[in-house]
This record gives sequence, structure tokens and C-alpha cells, in this order.
Amino acid sequence: MNPSDTTPASAFLPQDDALRQTLHNEVHARPQARIRMPALVLYVAVFNDDVSREQDCAHLRLLPGQQDLEVERLQGNFLRLRLDGYTLKWERHSEFTRYSLVQPLPDHALAGLDDAALLGLVLLPPGWLRAIPGRTIAAIEVLMLHGNLADVAGTVAQAQPWFGAHSMVASVMGHNQHSWALTDFMLRPSGFERMVVIAPENTPQTRAGRVSQRLLELETYRLMALRGLPAAKALAPMLAQAEGQLADITAQLENKSAADQELLDTLVSLSARVERATADHVYRFSATRAYQALVAQRIAELREVTIPGMQTIGEFMQRRLSPAMATVAATAQRLASLSERVARASALLRTRVDIAAESQNQQLLAKLTRGQELQLHLQTTVEGLSIAAISYYVVSLLLYGAKAFKAAGVPVNPELAVGALIPLVLWGVWSATRRIHKSVVRLTRDAAVP
Repeated sequence: MNPSDTTPASAFLPQDDALRQTLHNEVHARPQARIRMPALVLYVAVFNDDVSREQDCAHLRLLPGQQDLEVERLQGNFLRLRLDGYTLKWERHSEFTRYSLVQPLPDHALAGLDDAALLGLVLLPPGWLRAIPGRTIAAIEVLMLHGNLADVAGTVAQAQPWFGAHSMVASVMGHNQHSWALTDFMLRPSGFERMVVIAPENTPQTRAGRVSQRLLELETYRLMALRGLPAAKALAPMLAQAEGQLADITAQLENKSAADQELLDTLVSLSARVERATADHVYRFSATRAYQALVAQRIAELREVTIPGMQTIGEFMQRRLSPAMATVAATAQRLASLSERVARASALLRTRVDIAAESQNQQLLAKLTRGQELQLHLQTTVEGLSIAAISYYVVSLLLYGAKAFKAAGVPVNPELAVGALIPLVLWGVWSATRRIHKSVVRLTRDAAVP
């Protein structure tokens, strides 16, 4: 080894990001399987929504020699156990966990065995498969056999005993036509599907592993994509009812045949139902689109070549998968469109309510303005009367004063003197009243300013 290869990266690079190693090693997280043919691959995928890694680990410890298996080895979501005569691979994904058994296929089984006889060859402990924690999504038997691909009729005859009277779909895989894949997509009494891969004797173990993995992933992702179909079918009656109800609400909005509060209550109830349906199904519909894309990718990776007189696996699968995917996509679009239409109807109703409220506010403001005008007029009248009353009392006081001066011997005519002072009194009282009024207005304005 070159000494420079052992030099720490810190000598040349800045400090690693916390996720650098994890992200870099993700490409190596699930190494490619190597399969020596002829072989039996037994595959089971189960939902893991209520299954912990501790439960998976406890089940794996039931295998021979694995009593000391630690949970930490399952944290990477991938584990391959090499046991006596076979290999078991454990993979945990976001929704499901996969178990893949690879073991040699005995010579006496190459001519074709029924399901019970084939499962009797499995080297796993009795009952171990049935006790896997979770609910089964997919269970597949893959028979990987050697054969002469140049003899088309002979290759078909070699595979036929594994499927009995069932019709087969088949594909030649790879641009260089390196192997055949055949299946009938039928569930047997044991719950397993069956696939047969036939390849020449010089087939590399890595290629056999890739072919097996693509076929297994293709079928698993197909089944996972179809998980959205029952939800879409169950949602259809609710969508039809909600769309009809929304049409009625829109008509009532147009004709103004119902009270705003009644329409608002109905719209709120409808919106709640639509949003609940969206929350319940949006993940499933999104997952269906993602799995559909993976199915299309895996089919493309097979690089199928048609066998005369037989339907390819990709054609068979897409022809039956496409209508289901179209139904799910249409339902998802229908739900999203309904949510948008409910939102628009709510906006229209809010606009109508806002306009009505604004009209009421304008009427109320007009009444308040009229009231203020009347109050101002009344206040002006009262002020005028107040000036007259105050002036009267002041004039009376002056008259009494003038009479007092006359009684004291001052030569004055009380009536003439007071009469002459009346204009001055009126002006003085009016001026004092205006000053007080201005002071009050100024104090009120100052108090209103924060």
C-alpha cells in the first residue's frame, strides 16, 4: 500500500460534513448479490409499519449460529448472513422489509417440482418463514437454471413443468440476450408466486444476482404501486357526493337563494371532509406515483427482447398496471381539484359577506355622521341659548348694581346704563364661550393622539 493512502483526509481537506460518510456509503449500503446457478431464491416482503428492528433481530437470532446477533448490525437497513449451505439477506425499507434466501437447487429438482416439494427443499428452520414479523406483501420463488438459449422451443419446454397448465409470459433479457425470464404471475396455494430464469452455464454470478434482484424488485414495486388503487376506489363515492354538494352551493351563491351563514356552515363542513380525505390519502397516492416510476425503471433495465408467440413481462405488467395507475392519478387529481374549487367557493362567499358587511358599515357610518351633524346643530343651539341665558343673568346683576349705586346717591339712571352695556355683555359672554369651546376641542384632539 502506498503510504500516502493512509494519510488522514484532514491533512488535505476541510472538516467533513456530519453526513458526508453516510451519504457517500449509501451507494454501497446494499451490495450486489452473487448467485451460483442453479439456485433457488426464496423471497418474502412484509409490511414493517408496526415492526421494530428489535423484533426483526429477535427473529433473525432464531437462525442457526445467530443467537448473539446484535441490533446494531441492523441499523444500516441491510444485513447478509452466510449460513450453512445458504445465504439470507435482510433489507428494511420505509414501508416494507425484505427477506431473500439463496441456496443451491438440487439436481433432482431441475425437471420441475410442485410447490410443496419445492418448499420442502428450503434449508431454513421449520416455521421460520411463517413467523416473520409483519404482514406479507410479496412472496416469490425464483428458480435460476442453466439452459441452451439458442433452442427456443427447448427453453420453453424446460420452463413449462414449473408452471403446469398455466400460460406463461417471458422475456429475453439484455441487448446481448444473456438470459430468459418466465412467469405466470399466479399465486399458488402456498402463497408464493413463481419465476424461472434460464441462462447459459457461463453466466457470471454477479449477473445472476442482478437479474434476480431486478425481477424481485419489479414485482414488489408493482404490488406496492397497486396499494393506491383500493383507496382510490373507496374515495370515489365521497368525491361524487362532495362534487354534487359543491355544485349546489355554487348555484345558491349565484342565485342568492340561501343565507350567508347557512352557506358558510355547509362550505366549512364540506371543506373539512375534503381536507380529511386529502390528509388520509395524499401519502398513498404520492407513494403510488413513486413506485410506478420504479416499476417503469426496472422494466427498462431488463432490456427485454420479445420471444415469438409470447408476451413480454413488461408488456403484460404495464398493460394491467396502467389502468390502475391512471385511476389512482385521476382520483388524486380529482381530490386536489375539488379542494381548490371548495377554496374558490369559500373565497366567493367571503367576498359576498365582506361586501355586505362593508355596505352595513357604510350605512352605520352615514347614521353616525347624521347623528353627529344633529348633535353639532343641537350643541350650537344650546350654546346660543346658553349665551342668551348667561347674558340675561349678567345684565340682571348689572341692573341690581346700578340700582344700588342710585340708592347710594350716585346720579345714574340704572335702566339706561345697563341697556347701554347689553351689547358689551353679549360680546363678552360669546367670546368667553368660544375660548372655552376651543380649549375643549384642543384637549380632546391631544388626548386622541397616542
